[in-house]
Amino acid sequence: MANNIKSQQEILEKLNIKGLNPMQQDAKEVIEKTENTVVLSPTGTGKTLAFLLPLINLLDSEIEELQALIIVPSRELAIQIEQVFRHMGTGFKLNAVYGGRAKSKDRIELKHTPSVLIGTPGRVLDHFTDERMNTDAIKYLVLDEFDKILEVGFEQELTQILDYLPNLKKRILTSATSNITVPAFVKMNEAKTLNYLEKKASSNLELKVLETYAAQKLETLVKLLKHVGNQNGIIFCNFKASIDEVSEYLEMHRISHSCFSGGMEQMDRERSLIKFRNGSTQVLVATDLAARGLDIPELSFIIHYELPHAMEEFTHRNGRTARVSAKGTAYILKDRTKNLPDFIRNTSTLDQLKNAGITTSFFTTLFISGGRKDKISKGDIAGTFMKKGGLSKDELGMIELKQDCSFVAVPLKKADELVDKLNNTYFKKKKVRIYGI
Repeated sequence: MANNIKSQQEILEKLNIKGLNPMQQDAKEVIEKTENTVVLSPTGTGKTLAFLLPLINLLDSEIEELQALIIVPSRELAIQIEQVFRHMGTGFKLNAVYGGRAKSKDRIELKHTPSVLIGTPGRVLDHFTDERMNTDAIKYLVLDEFDKILEVGFEQELTQILDYLPNLKKRILTSATSNITVPAFVKMNEAKTLNYLEKKASSNLELKVLETYAAQKLETLVKLLKHVGNQNGIIFCNFKASIDEVSEYLEMHRISHSCFSGGMEQMDRERSLIKFRNGSTQVLVATDLAARGLDIPELSFIIHYELPHAMEEFTHRNGRTARVSAKGTAYILKDRTKNLPDFIRNTSTLDQLKNAGITTSFFTTLFISGGRKDKISKGDIAGTFMKKGGLSKDELGMIELKQDCSFVAVPLKKADELVDKLNNTYFKKKKVRIYGI
């Protein structure tokens, strides 16, 4: 039962957000008043907060049953929304369930029924089929990144999940694209649609073409990265094999980076994103899995190392930079022997490459073998690393808490010394291991 529900202003202050943007404000008002709502808005415009704020207002703190279900297409998006919800500090319990982690962990956490369940369709259906919880009290359903849910083939699971929800009162559907057909079984008839896809200012995004030959592509990529300098960005590839090839070449040239693709183990994917978020690496080499639905920092640029096959993915990739009101650049590595696809327009040519240089990242990431279930807080970690580890406040980077472990960004030059000092130390009553990743 929630006993510390906060006002919207308190929540925004906790999230370090000054105020809602027009899409979020409209969505909040419409969702609270309307039975079925469709929110269409580009990647990076804050759709998560747009549905979480009204959802929290709708939850009943006196009901100790599951009241809301959020379905997402990927584990990363489930984790991201879970983190945002926890940071809001409402007091309502939320659990995230998804493939790639042990069901036994889910079962332990679900012994205390949450108010909100978020998950990927397959894992949610598993728990419903096993009758882990009563679904009769679920009144609110969110289908986030719905076009992606359909794209990856979850229609059958969705149909079965909806059979477990006889008492739905509201359906909320979000998407970053407009060309979707909502199947009849979702029952989104007479839905109110908020379309913000055409309202994002495209003038903030520059499209620059850099021509090269196939045999020189990797060499050109490194020159481009040196031209861009010390900024955060994503290099997009179409295949895991391409990511491996790019990663090996960047490694040869001592360019720090992380990789991200569907072919990686879930733990490795999570750690790549953690290192990218906290500044341990400035470049992420990724497939289109990173084009949306991930909690990553504001990006100065993206690079199309390989071009996508369709306009939709090109748009989603570009949506990772120039978000909301910020400026950004999308670079296209074009084969001199080929033409660009028809959907790529309004480009300029990048003729000269300067060498701004790339310096080694200031931070590296340390793993801590204790997390939220051990009652460890960010304050505990910060205090230990400053008092026992000797770090100043400016030297302590981002801290991320997981259920059973934590991660902290520390100065690369001091990492080995910190491991020597702090490994096998105690947080609360738990002795933890600390090492670099």
